[in-house]
Amino acid sequence: MGPRAAAALVLVTLVGIAAFGWPLLADAQSGLAHSQDAPWLFAALLPLLVAVVVATIADQGMDAKAVAMLGVLAAVGAALRPLGAGTAGLEPMFFLMVLSGRVLGPGFGFVLGGVTMFASALLTGGVGPWMPFQMLALGWFSLGAGLLPGPQRLRGRAELAMLAAYGFLGSFAYGTVMNLQGWVLLQGMGQGVSFHPGDPVPENLARFLAYCLATSLGWDLGRAALTVVLTLTLGGTLLRALRRATRKAAFEAAVSFDSPGGSGPRHAPEGVRADTCGDIGAPGR
Repeated sequence: MGPRAAAALVLVTLVGIAAFGWPLLADAQSGLAHSQDAPWLFAALLPLLVAVVVATIADQGMDAKAVAMLGVLAAVGAALRPLGAGTAGLEPMFFLMVLSGRVLGPGFGFVLGGVTMFASALLTGGVGPWMPFQMLALGWFSLGAGLLPGPQRLRGRAELAMLAAYGFLGSFAYGTVMNLQGWVLLQGMGQGVSFHPGDPVPENLARFLAYCLATSLGWDLGRAALTVVLTLTLGGTLLRALRRATRKAAFEAAVSFDSPGGSGPRHAPEGVRADTCGDIGAPGR
């Protein structure tokens, strides 16, 4: 990950942390409805996603083929989401985010998560004040898969085991982060689990942990278990397919040109006229 992509990801992550966490620092008289700040977050999130894509392309030299693959994977992920029908947290799109983030890297992984959640919300009618928060949370989930160690040397069962373990833990992390978005709106549930505006942060976090254990643990467990099963059974085949597609798209292929005085014939890259090779390779052009 290059410096520009890293800077863009840090910026969007800081925005996301502020969006999720500001109610914990607000006083009792503050408006806590995320339905009021969600449109502003969504308006800020879209240009930030574009900035991450542009920075990743600039740092890694990717082209339109990489963006096209991003769109295809987002469409597949959006189509997978309705298959679980929201039953017991069964969401098959999460295993695709793990594998895609692993192959495409953290920058494109983050964008893929956000775009996939946006497309799936339009497909399933799940548009609401929670949607930009879901986009951020799934983006972080896919970004984490791109940051896992050994992308060039770790293969086979060891890699699948690592991805399955990440999918298991990441599924719980996704559910916990999304709980924070809805928990601050649900008051009056009980002294031990309700959010109390203006109370010290450690006390509210203790209530939040109790709320997660009481309400969403089973739902997150279903998501985590399905992600592990799909990763271990289908992960090897899908990883090979994704890596083959990136090689054929030549995402990382370096283009080189012979010097003008070279004895060998010069070959133009595909799509470029042979009589322009010298001009393209010239300094300052």
